[in-house]
Amino acid sequence: MSCPTLLVLYGSQTGTAQDTAERIGRQAQRRRVEVRVEALDSYNVVNLITESLVLFVCSTTGQGDPPDNMKNFWRFLFRKSLPAGSLCRLDCAVLGLGDSSYPKFNFVAKKLHKRLLQLGATELLPVGLADDQHDLGPNAVIDPWLIAFWDRALALYPLPAGVTMLSENELLPPRYVFNFLDDATEEPETLSCDGGIAPQAPPSRDHPFLARMVSNQRVTLPSHFQDVRLIEFDIEGSGMKFSAGDVVLIQPCSDRAHVEQLCQLLGLNPQRRFTLTPTGNAPVPPRLPQPCSVQYLLESFLDVGSVPRRSFFELLWGFASDGLERDKLAEFSSAQGQEELHSYCNRPRRNAIEVLTDFPHTTAALKVEYLLDLFPEISPRSFSIASSPLVHPGRLQILVAVVQYRTRLVRPRKGLCSGWLAGLDPTQGEVHVPLWVKKGGLRLPSAIDTPVIMVGPGTGVAPFRAALQERITQGGTENVLFFGCRSQAADFYCRSEWEELQRSGGLTLFTAFSRDQVINHCLSASLSLQEEKVYVQHRVREQAELLWELLAHRNAHFYIAGNAKQMPAAVSEAVSAVLQSQGGLGAMQAEELLQELERQGRFQTETWS
Repeated sequence: MSCPTLLVLYGSQTGTAQDTAERIGRQAQRRRVEVRVEALDSYNVVNLITESLVLFVCSTTGQGDPPDNMKNFWRFLFRKSLPAGSLCRLDCAVLGLGDSSYPKFNFVAKKLHKRLLQLGATELLPVGLADDQHDLGPNAVIDPWLIAFWDRALALYPLPAGVTMLSENELLPPRYVFNFLDDATEEPETLSCDGGIAPQAPPSRDHPFLARMVSNQRVTLPSHFQDVRLIEFDIEGSGMKFSAGDVVLIQPCSDRAHVEQLCQLLGLNPQRRFTLTPTGNAPVPPRLPQPCSVQYLLESFLDVGSVPRRSFFELLWGFASDGLERDKLAEFSSAQGQEELHSYCNRPRRNAIEVLTDFPHTTAALKVEYLLDLFPEISPRSFSIASSPLVHPGRLQILVAVVQYRTRLVRPRKGLCSGWLAGLDPTQGEVHVPLWVKKGGLRLPSAIDTPVIMVGPGTGVAPFRAALQERITQGGTENVLFFGCRSQAADFYCRSEWEELQRSGGLTLFTAFSRDQVINHCLSASLSLQEEKVYVQHRVREQAELLWELLAHRNAHFYIAGNAKQMPAAVSEAVSAVLQSQGGLGAMQAEELLQELERQGRFQTETWS
């Protein structure tokens, strides 16, 4: 049987699944297999019944949710009305990209795989479950899984006689051809992050609303190591509607210093304009204006300062002529060289500009046509909305921890979006930020008199600030908040607001200042210098009687928001301990009750890494 067109469909939130799908597409090209690579929501799902060979690559977001660009596909595929044998012609494989530090590890891939089989599809091999927590990253699973996939697919659909794979030395064509325009004076549609086309309704990634930044206030002490900002936007006229628990997505820009450096490295004129012509079946990205300037491409579309993935080095290798550079790039591109690549790139968070500087001969040979193959698109960043339109009509607020840290490299590392936002100063001139909103994972009870218990250390308190504003405005006063931070003086966000709500009877507040506890103990002559840090999970255990009363007798809803590392699991264990100590339950019974509360929507978590 001759090999049909391979369809690679991906669901990607941060770009990793898209990068993997595009890598599979390049592998197919080298094997001379006809291939199409598409986002799941860009694909007309009703055509799936006519496909013969499909590989799905998908990540998992939040608490087992599908990525934004596969949600429509997801809803369609899980319609109960679909016949059991509707995909009987389909040979398929599913590759999941996940993080085992989350409780629902690769949940979307597992559920998708099961559903495809229910609809009659034939699996080519078991679902692949790549893990970010692996010492060598997700490629430790992806590499052997793809070898098995190609062995199985080409055994089932062999290539025509006489057809051989393309040599690794042969450079694949770029996805797009750049057509540079002679007239460099006429301004294109959009040239910077501070301006652009008026949005379609409702605002979306392709047509965001350009919101004016009203204020950008630091809410931690200047001496505190962590810079946290409360930022307010004017969204009047946007048509956006949101409520407590919802999320705003912000489309950031690349660091202009990185853009200037890249233009120098590649000899590019940032003012030159061009149009794009696809070389295959991939459309021109809708977010790129036609014509477009080099400046806009590098600043507003491509993530030129990102930590490069393995595919970056694979493409660079194709341009390398210097022996030493070629050998090193070959090592970084190989399965055997992933530990070395992690040490060089991922652990120190070396960015793409720094890599290009380290490979000057190869960089000099790069062609501009490969820019969209080399660099990923800038991914939007999600932030819990920290305000309610009932209190702040026409406004939207977020609480942002500015990411900045040091590695063994000389220059400090910065978060793309948080660093960009922190650098915007609305007091120096009008500033606009592209954004749009979407439904979040937290759902407040419909009955305003239902008690809510909220655990939000650090910036995890953001959605609960919105919830408190919304509930208290509507008359809901049974609100319990557990807030934790390092120091009462340095990073007790929104302290005056919480204290005012306490005085007015709208909030019961419990705080945990982890470093203050250590300092106080160290100052006491009667105690040793051993650190005894107190976190929100300790306060939860201390309030066992109150929490049992609210959960067991008052139908309370319990919410957790914040960093996904250890806090959510620790708080869940504390709640389980409360159920055991106050309810007389065994460990297994407490766990079953927690699961039942989760099914009822009375125990919800919203976490991020």
